[in-house]
Amino acid sequence: MSRNLQVAAASVLIGVIVLTLKGAAYWVTGSIALLSDALESIINVAASLAAFFALQISGRPADDNHPYGHHKAEYFSAVLEGVLIVVASLSILREAYYGFLEPHLPEQPLNGMLLNGAATIINAVWCVVLLRIGKARRSPALIADGKHLMTDVVTSVGVLIGFVLVPVTGWPQLDPILAGLVAINILWTGWGLMRESVGGLMDAAPPPDVVGRIRELVSTHAAGAIEAHDLRTRHAGRMTFVEFHLVVPGDMTVSAAHVICDRIERALEEEMDDTIITIHVEPEGEAKHRGVVVL
Repeated sequence: MSRNLQVAAASVLIGVIVLTLKGAAYWVTGSIALLSDALESIINVAASLAAFFALQISGRPADDNHPYGHHKAEYFSAVLEGVLIVVASLSILREAYYGFLEPHLPEQPLNGMLLNGAATIINAVWCVVLLRIGKARRSPALIADGKHLMTDVVTSVGVLIGFVLVPVTGWPQLDPILAGLVAINILWTGWGLMRESVGGLMDAAPPPDVVGRIRELVSTHAAGAIEAHDLRTRHAGRMTFVEFHLVVPGDMTVSAAHVICDRIERALEEEMDDTIITIHVEPEGEAKHRGVVVL
């Protein structure tokens, strides 16, 4: 099992533990705000399962039907997670509405806070781990899972702070109001996840700093060539695709041009893992006098 799959499997297990703790917190208190937190944890478990299966698919090697691999499967997991978050937020809003119509003070508030607090600490630690590994391995599925957990941690802290105020103020309407605020917050997160994931499915370019670094590496390691133009890049899961036209002197041998291409490819691969590079060599008559200038 790959490292990404191991992390995704651990996410499922941790999600179940957190869900159990938050469910228990709602069971002992009857709090609508804590129910909203527990509902979001159900989405966490479902999303972690989706990420696990998406990573299994994305790890498959290229085949005749998918010559560029299965890397985009991770984006489907991230899109699904965004959709699930939206569904969860609508469910929470529904519970908050009925809770506001018939408010009541939570029971056993201390026990509820302890259970929910323990779940929040577990989520916070795992969130940091997920984001660190996801960014290091450029995994959209793990990054989406980590961002969702980060939102969960923030909302849980807000719920706990507000939950303390409910028995202090004696205002039961505060409980469903907190639940509504949680719903709005995770709704915004779900929209952001879907927007980023759709960008990946649409072959969005890497961030400007990454594109700039690619141009710099091509320029620095293309000695002997004249220019590089029509540079295009895109992300597909953890893979980065780079392609461009390399203009060389008309009398240069194929072997010499091949040496330049190898040098550029080696530099890009050393700088960025999981990179697929395509270089089209052209004679100097095809120069466009724009694009990447060879240093």
